[in-house]
Amino acid sequence: MVSAVVATCAIAAVATSGVIVRPWRVPEAVWPVVGVVVLLLLGLLPLTDVWRGIAKGTDVYLFLTGMMLLAELARTEGLFDWMAGHAARMAHGSASRLFNLVYAVGTVVTIFLSNDATAVVLTPAIAAVARTARAKEPLPYLFICAFIANAASFVLPISNPANLVIYGRQMPSLAQWLPRYALAALLSIGATYVVLRLTQRRALEQTLEADVERPQLSPGGKATGVGILATAVVLMLASALDLPLGWPTFAAGVVTVTIVLVRSHTAPRMLREVSWGVIPLVAGLFVLVEALDHVGVIHAASDALQHAAAGSATRTAWGAGTLIAVASNLVNNLPAGLIAGTAVQAAHVPATVTRAVLIGVDLGPNLSVTGSLATILWLTALRRDGQHVSAWSFLKLGILVMPPALLLALGAVILLS
Repeated sequence: MVSAVVATCAIAAVATSGVIVRPWRVPEAVWPVVGVVVLLLLGLLPLTDVWRGIAKGTDVYLFLTGMMLLAELARTEGLFDWMAGHAARMAHGSASRLFNLVYAVGTVVTIFLSNDATAVVLTPAIAAVARTARAKEPLPYLFICAFIANAASFVLPISNPANLVIYGRQMPSLAQWLPRYALAALLSIGATYVVLRLTQRRALEQTLEADVERPQLSPGGKATGVGILATAVVLMLASALDLPLGWPTFAAGVVTVTIVLVRSHTAPRMLREVSWGVIPLVAGLFVLVEALDHVGVIHAASDALQHAAAGSATRTAWGAGTLIAVASNLVNNLPAGLIAGTAVQAAHVPATVTRAVLIGVDLGPNLSVTGSLATILWLTALRRDGQHVSAWSFLKLGILVMPPALLLALGAVILLS
């Protein structure tokens, strides 16, 4: 049994490292899928557990598919170019004003459409803004999309799919959620803004193009914009009614694509450009977590958490929140969140510990480039736009941005408990 535990953990670690390091530029999705196949061939994971792990991610697959459809449609129909033109004109040639505008928009999109939507939908739009404004240094604006996607991801339950994983069927209502996380979220968003402004101040001395032509929005672009706004409303209603978010998001994406297809006949071409590889990537990570559960790793983590919380809930909250924040950067916050969520629910720990774990899972990934699924999606969007951010350059910025926001947010949820 010990050898099975060691082998399973080793295979899961290698597969997750492949996603993070991406050696030989092999697509991220290949590594967890290969890891699952190896577990099956070695008899370390029953096929029934594979199907169970895949099934657990259904809501996430549907959610991501809907968002990716909306993002690609917005790009194809020129909605991003239209938004870029207006944003560049509102900046009046000021790099700092544009920075503030992008940060505000990123915060709103993350809160009401989720952090993955910020990565998938907003990043291409901001890249278009930087091109339209002829920014010599576009990265300050693109960094916003990555960092605010995590910093604002616990304002509402729908702001991050990981929130649903942590609480499971015990998700608090909106009336309960806001008093618990409002101050922590405000501090996280504020601290992230301050550090980003300070670290990007030299790049923000650039002058932007002020006289930008105002583009016209096509009927398909208007329909796409309405579809995105409708999706935000649907997600808010689903959250208020405590319903899963996957099907509503998927339906909104499919309906919007269908409407645009009927009107402009451009949708079929855009389907080929959607980053479909994200789906097997997520499914593979779900199965790897199921494998760790199969050999008792998650049960052991639950017992340890329960024992620590019995001694001191406050110390456990600080320790668990910090530990899961770091672990999310080592193994990605999706598997880390799945493991932590399962352990928290099984251990029946005090609410303070649960809230600290959620903060760690949501905010911790701002340290590294592959800490969260949202940041991986952000990287994918950057590559499509011809931009490149190395893991080292992101880490150098993340090590300044993440710790202050994490400590302030943890302090808020612990002191107010």
